[in-house]
Amino acid sequence: MREAYSPVPELNLLKEFEDRIGPVHYSAGFELREYGGDAALDTWSEHPEFLSRFIPFAQAGHTGSHYALWRCDDRADLAALPVVPVGDEGDLCVVARSLTELFRLLAVDSEPVAEGFLDPSDAEEHSEGHREYLIWLDQKFGLGPPEDLDALWTARKEHDDRFRSWASRFIDLSER
Repeated sequence: MREAYSPVPELNLLKEFEDRIGPVHYSAGFELREYGGDAALDTWSEHPEFLSRFIPFAQAGHTGSHYALWRCDDRADLAALPVVPVGDEGDLCVVARSLTELFRLLAVDSEPVAEGFLDPSDAEEHSEGHREYLIWLDQKFGLGPPEDLDALWTARKEHDDRFRSWASRFIDLSER
């Protein structure tokens, strides 16, 4: 029996999908990495409380950013934690209120930008495994791409405000 990728069933399903389709991208810039691995968080702050509240799990873009779960509390359901891209370009914010919300955003097939995600209609072409990802997302979770990206981006603001308030105890977010 193969060891699970993580203690998060939703991530394990995604890992099985990723292993099945092989070395192709299914969403721009996204790729699972070692669960809980190094995401250079110590370049933001070396404070143990700051570092202990992130669980990195994926590459978020082609520039070195990573996705991490933010342990905003001690809930048992890790998939229900907010998702933060830890950017190499000064990005540090909540992009999704949960893993399944991130999965829906990945269906847009766009790397995150400061204002959210690019509209899918702006994509010139989709990643090679995108169509298979959409089928997987529907089969496993009954989900598809978000119909209203702006509404989804606005909905995560409360989590982002809470995150920024917490993170400002360790780092200066005023210029970000």
